[in-house]
Amino acid sequence: MKTFLLLTLSAVLSTSGLLACTMATTDTIPPVSASGLIPATRTMKAFGSEEELARYFREWAESQKRRERGMQKSMEADSAGNAAPAATTESLAKAKSDDESVTNVQHAGVDEGGIVKVHGNHLVVLRRGRLFTVAIGDNALKPISAVDAFAPDIDPRSTWYDEMLISGNTVVVIGYSYQRGGTEIGLFDITDEGQVSYRSTYHLRSNDYYSSRNYASRLIGNKLIFYSPQYLYYGSPYQSFFPAVRKWHKDATAEEFQRILPATRVYKPQTEFKNAYGIALHTVTTCDLSNGGFDCQATSVLGPLGHVFYVSPDSVYVWTSMWNPEERTSGLLFRMPLDGSGPSALTVSGTPIDQFSFLQGEDQYLNVLVHSRGQGDGMWAAEVVTGDVALMRIPLVTFSDGSQMVPASSYRKLPKPEGYTFQNRFVGNHLIYGTGSGWGLPTKQAEQSNLFIVEYARGNSHQLTLPHGVDRIEQMGSDAVIVGTDGKNLHFSSLRLGPWPEIVSRYTRKEASQGELRSHGFFYKPDGDETGTLGLPISLPGRAGYKHLFQNSAAILFLRNDSLQFREVGELGSQPERAVDDQCRASCIDWYGNARPLFLRGRVFALLGYEIVEGTIDDGRMHELRRINYAPGRQYALR
Repeated sequence: MKTFLLLTLSAVLSTSGLLACTMATTDTIPPVSASGLIPATRTMKAFGSEEELARYFREWAESQKRRERGMQKSMEADSAGNAAPAATTESLAKAKSDDESVTNVQHAGVDEGGIVKVHGNHLVVLRRGRLFTVAIGDNALKPISAVDAFAPDIDPRSTWYDEMLISGNTVVVIGYSYQRGGTEIGLFDITDEGQVSYRSTYHLRSNDYYSSRNYASRLIGNKLIFYSPQYLYYGSPYQSFFPAVRKWHKDATAEEFQRILPATRVYKPQTEFKNAYGIALHTVTTCDLSNGGFDCQATSVLGPLGHVFYVSPDSVYVWTSMWNPEERTSGLLFRMPLDGSGPSALTVSGTPIDQFSFLQGEDQYLNVLVHSRGQGDGMWAAEVVTGDVALMRIPLVTFSDGSQMVPASSYRKLPKPEGYTFQNRFVGNHLIYGTGSGWGLPTKQAEQSNLFIVEYARGNSHQLTLPHGVDRIEQMGSDAVIVGTDGKNLHFSSLRLGPWPEIVSRYTRKEASQGELRSHGFFYKPDGDETGTLGLPISLPGRAGYKHLFQNSAAILFLRNDSLQFREVGELGSQPERAVDDQCRASCIDWYGNARPLFLRGRVFALLGYEIVEGTIDDGRMHELRRINYAPGRQYALR
């Protein structure tokens, strides 16, 4: 399915609870964050019984049938020569940080599912349907083990093994199986010696969670958190779509799925919402991975189909929106606390671009950048953005049961940039946004592009000009770096944030493009208040963004930041001539990338496909120290 959808992406760009083996109760899992959570004034109500839930879906199915008949009559009238009604004008009314993290996360202490993690003295890499470990202790760099990232008796075809997290001695692989009916969670044991062995697999009935920007899973402490949507349609019994789980074994059948979400854990907003394409059950599952366990619980909310979700240190936010172009003026924003308390909601306008459009601030306000037209961030929906732009800013205490609408006074209209591949990021007290090339061909800027900076709490806004597009916005200490192309060269512009933001310096890498588009492809390692080193995969000039799915990056480029002045340290390059056929059986397209800069325990590594290159900085320049190839059947040091 992803392969089919990829074929549609080029056309778009050219035109513009898993809950457990047994039911877990609310008290089974200790709260992720029990203190400091701001409660809602009122929360949503869960269904009181299965009978009440069944009645709701019967009434909803009847309303959908009536709506469908009405649409049919309207189409017949249109064919008779009547003009269709014009679309309405849409208006826009702390967790502990891990110093040794190798993942460029949105919130410190909220880990995100990725392709490389650290366990003790080993790197663990998820690559093309396999798990690999590489020893790095005692100054080593040595491949240790490789195992399939799926059960021994599973056919991995039509399955994508996308994300990995590690809690204690448990490695979790989260994927999506079109063949077996939903989200696939594989659990593996890892020893202190780096040996990985398969433990068990679970399947959760769900629709595909894939997003070109977001990650389905998070880890806070030893609590695994992941989001999954399930779309409901009136033509089938609702029970056939509800989240259900089974533990995998050979010859497992669809009949073994056991529904894991009781009516009393399903919440509905106290407002009516309409959607011609159906409604969705948005489910957040939390699993306790401590002591090798897998006790899980889930909470679901009913809402429109379109979605963008964001995880703060204490809550999951799901912004739902209509898919019908005539009904996109409003949606529902759900707040689902991680302490087990009931979710709350607000009626909202507009749609966020992606998870980086959100910030739950320390001042107990939620800030969200929205645009007036959108369908959420499922698949590649975040890659094409149109409509007006505004900043919504609301106190967390205003969340309620969904009956209240965020007032127009809580939205501040913002300048709309030219272009449709929108990038946005909250850094410190500022919101930064602009447009670039994204997954399409690198575009040449005629003269300049605009970068917008908003001091979101005070309302001050600024506009700066750049000789390149905005393809990446990243935090660098208390400031930021903007990365983008001019169609041929790759630029890094340092941005000082303060009362009067300014571009301080620019480094230009000639004849190059970004090698990775996902947020995890970048990493900045500070070593002082205003000093540090950044790394980013680069590739050939003029390469379309989507080609990172099929082609490896040429190198990892490293730049030194000294008070926002950039200096090239050097690069660690790949050796594609040494590539071998890995006889890939699953996940053979690198949806989540294949290259990462790694700063770990005073050492510098470049993950480049099946190569890991270690470098050392001497006299201000990067020098290759050694490299290994950890590909299956070819695990050895190259030098």
